[in-house]
Amino acid sequence: MKTIAIDMDGVLADVYQQFIDMHLAESGITLERNDMVGKAEAEAFPHLLKHVNSNGFFETAPLMAGSQQALKELSKHYRLFIVSAATEFPLSLAEKHSWLGKHFPFITWQQMVFCGSKEIIKTDIMIDDHFKNLDVFEGKTFLYTQPHNENASPGKHQRVNDWQEIQKILLP
Repeated sequence: MKTIAIDMDGVLADVYQQFIDMHLAESGITLERNDMVGKAEAEAFPHLLKHVNSNGFFETAPLMAGSQQALKELSKHYRLFIVSAATEFPLSLAEKHSWLGKHFPFITWQQMVFCGSKEIIKTDIMIDDHFKNLDVFEGKTFLYTQPHNENASPGKHQRVNDWQEIQKILLP
């Protein structure tokens, strides 16, 4: 059975919406996704480090539309691994584990990979929103569109815009 490494933040968890919601609650100002196109996340979100280091940020992030159903269907044909560079924000480890258990109960703890660099990941396919993770991967790569990568050429990676598109490509 082929294997897929799936990024969490920006692919399964809608961290952009989480940043937008937290910024609104804190400042009363609504950030628009269109204004973030082409900007690094740290530039798009002025309080990024404060938010990712606050209790509840990762545990309460909303789901990307269609991700639950897509992973259920993909799990019938592939061995799935959720791969997150969670050690960048060590406080996120327990929250990400809890979030995955809540939203993807069919993903076992053995399928959760919390790491630093993703260059060690050796699956057949990787779905991620960051070039730094895809560029060092040796298998088939899918670039999940987010504002920070929207203007960039996908290069050797296949761009995907949502979970319906991924299902159309990967499911028989």
